[in-house]
Amino acid sequence: MTIDEIHSKLEEHNYISNNQINTTLFLAFTLKKPILIEGPPGTGKTELAKTIADSFDRDFFRIQCYEGITFEQVVGEWNYQKQLLYLELARENKQDITIFSDEFFIQRPLLKAFTNDRPSVLLIDEIDKADEELESFLLQALGEKQITVNDLDTFDLKNDLIVVLTSNSQRTLLDETKDRCLYLYIDYPEFNREVDIINKRVPTAKDSLINDVVNKTQKIRKLDLSKKPSIRATVDWVESLIAIGQIPPTREALENTLNVVAKNEDDREKIIEEVLSKI
Repeated sequence: MTIDEIHSKLEEHNYISNNQINTTLFLAFTLKKPILIEGPPGTGKTELAKTIADSFDRDFFRIQCYEGITFEQVVGEWNYQKQLLYLELARENKQDITIFSDEFFIQRPLLKAFTNDRPSVLLIDEIDKADEELESFLLQALGEKQITVNDLDTFDLKNDLIVVLTSNSQRTLLDETKDRCLYLYIDYPEFNREVDIINKRVPTAKDSLINDVVNKTQKIRKLDLSKKPSIRATVDWVESLIAIGQIPPTREALENTLNVVAKNEDDREKIIEEVLSKI
């Protein structure tokens, strides 16, 4: 598969990539290495992982990280109720059994992705929210392509698996994690790419409306805001203006639909003063 073919596949599924994204994905397929994607929230990091699965007919598994997430929630856990039940039955029947086998272990996304029999994509989303202990555990999976579960077994990777880790840089990741991964930074898109994205997402929108909204969104992102508008916000703004029938949009229409872009009142007032007041 070539870099151009990867670009076409992603575009067929409405993901507008660029040369850096295409090349990184090509290397991930070729070298069988995980991808660590960093960048601001709302720039398409998670969406890229989902689109890889859709575009290349792969099963999709997701680990949504958060503070306090545990090994059991990522890999799996023993079914204690079933183990106790079988122990009771064994005692009644005076049998010797083992309760440490696959039959008594409930698999979670990481182990499911490793033991799946089809080519797969595993998204480890917002890895920076998990603690270093869990991140350290993942090193074996990322580097050696194995998962060790105490009292059970060591599981080898059984399929062609693409692992995508995303981070919003809330904390610095371990150097060992970075060393095992291809690195990709996805920033807010430049003007032409964002126009292409909106064209794909809202094909009924006029070019003049898309250009106008993208231009304003890009100006807004340069402001000192508590939350900069995502690509999704740009799509929502275009769709909102179409929904209220304000094409081309008046300043009043832009202000009335600004709630899809600004997520608190301070940001909203700053956008009106710095961007919309100049209309």
